[in-house]
Amino acid sequence: MLQIRHIDYVEFYVGNASQAAHFYRMAFGFTPIAFSSLETGKRDCSSFVLQQNNITLIFTSALSPDSPVAEHVRVHGDSVKDIAFNVDDVPYTFAETVRRGARPVMEPAVFDQEEGRFEKATVAAYGDTVHSFVHREGTDKRFFPGYQPFKNPVQVMPTGLTAFDHIASCVEPNSLRNWFDFYIDVFDFHHSHQEDIVTENTAMNSGVVENSNGHVKFPLMEPAPSKHSSQIEEYLEFHHGPGAQHIALQCDDIVQTISALRNNGIDFLYTPDTYYESLEQRVGPIDVDHQSLRDLGILVDQDKWGTMFQVFSKPLHGRPTAFMEIIQRKGARGFGGGNIKALFEAIEREQVLRGNL
Repeated sequence: MLQIRHIDYVEFYVGNASQAAHFYRMAFGFTPIAFSSLETGKRDCSSFVLQQNNITLIFTSALSPDSPVAEHVRVHGDSVKDIAFNVDDVPYTFAETVRRGARPVMEPAVFDQEEGRFEKATVAAYGDTVHSFVHREGTDKRFFPGYQPFKNPVQVMPTGLTAFDHIASCVEPNSLRNWFDFYIDVFDFHHSHQEDIVTENTAMNSGVVENSNGHVKFPLMEPAPSKHSSQIEEYLEFHHGPGAQHIALQCDDIVQTISALRNNGIDFLYTPDTYYESLEQRVGPIDVDHQSLRDLGILVDQDKWGTMFQVFSKPLHGRPTAFMEIIQRKGARGFGGGNIKALFEAIEREQVLRGNL
């Protein structure tokens, strides 16, 4: 059994890492903690590491037009490149996943510095997305070799985001079963949820794979035959292939977090007032102010373990591709199955405005 602990970081390839880092600092409340650039001896790209509680994001941009980073951005736009896993044993995890069928991207490498020991290896996943395996010794999660910490870090107002909840990805039509098998056979994940959605206009097939401790959850989605192009097809068209569609981030007080994010300029999908008219009849008693939920467009769902609250941002990076989900769990383990149709219909309204339905 592979010992994949949790998501260590998510790295975006972007057109301008400095501007992306500034946006996530000002809008989402992430603190820049380290950078890598010409000043640190990096010749091909520049990167910024940002953190908020247990969430680490890296934004990397190219320093030359023939860089693989530049090519990724040219094809996909600003998007997720690397979803890295924290593991106990990098060489073993790399060798075993490759033996099981993963394509190797970077052989295990060891970086010894004063701050500690850092091990990393990488394998390919869907599209141009990769998974790195990371292990640190004698240091903490802020350590990345070749990066320098900011000597005078800027003041940041956190928004209450605490951890990665899940990362949802879009894959090509008729490939969903193959990707389920990939994560199950190669990474020892298991298939935990299935959710196929059909609206009047669009449809998708989806399911969730997750690791043994439940800290890594990947909803995977493929388009299904329908009258119009779904949000999954729109993503695949504008991203030019499979990739991470949204990152779900946990918080402890969704009303406070969404209020802060809205005040910082983040736009979220519109939820009609009719959604809230029979809310308690559908999900039972809710210990959050109903008017706040309505005012902020927060969706509510319930499973046998508890209640969850969620809200989805509009696309963040120009193309109608990547967006964020903010989620608060009060015991619930699901993914808002009761809300997915409402979400699809909300995104369809946005697709109409973009001329892509």
